[in-house]
Amino acid sequence: MKKSSPSLLKATLAIVQKDLAAEFRSFELISAMLVFSLLVIIIFNFALELDIKTRQSVTAGVLWTTFAFAGTLGLNRSMSVEKDRGCMDGLLLAPVDRSAIYFGKAISNLAFMLVVEAVVLPAYSVLYNVNLFRLDLLGVILLGSIGYAAVGTLLSTMSAQTRTREILLPILLFPVAIPVLLAAVKASNGFLAGAEFAEVLTPLNLLIVYDVIFIAVAFMVFDYVVEE
Repeated sequence: MKKSSPSLLKATLAIVQKDLAAEFRSFELISAMLVFSLLVIIIFNFALELDIKTRQSVTAGVLWTTFAFAGTLGLNRSMSVEKDRGCMDGLLLAPVDRSAIYFGKAISNLAFMLVVEAVVLPAYSVLYNVNLFRLDLLGVILLGSIGYAAVGTLLSTMSAQTRTREILLPILLFPVAIPVLLAAVKASNGFLAGAEFAEVLTPLNLLIVYDVIFIAVAFMVFDYVVEE
């Protein structure tokens, strides 16, 4: 039987609070994602020995490659810790709507991604001499991160049940996340190139539709995923 909205909201916030409190005590997940992200952009910095104009043209691709790989690392670690420590069984036994588990984990994963992105953006701006602190670009990053965390949380819950979860999650996630990554790269490229809002409206609409569809799909199927 479905719980009422206040119960769902309360349970979701409790899971988010648990995840954030546990992470901010150890910083295991965020530190791993940060180190990985910084290494990626430093490697790209030395590998792409290009002039400033050409570097600016590859900014969106490098950024979203970094976010995608770091996000996958965080998603895998977030769900595997719950499984290995038996926390997932406790959450499933709790008298709350199981969709609260999904929303709680998705919001937590999104928060971890945003923390990493908040550190990566200034580091990238310094290394590549590109101003990334623009409201339009930050909006695209937020929309893309929501979509990636939404689908990634569902698929990481599935892969956490297997022995080869570290390998299985990227295999499952990257093909499904291609639309959001392509739309995010195109929208980011458009804004960085100084395009008008109307010119990037199509990828922005795709991002919004992707977010809504996958959040709705995850809400409907999460009960069946965690039961397997």
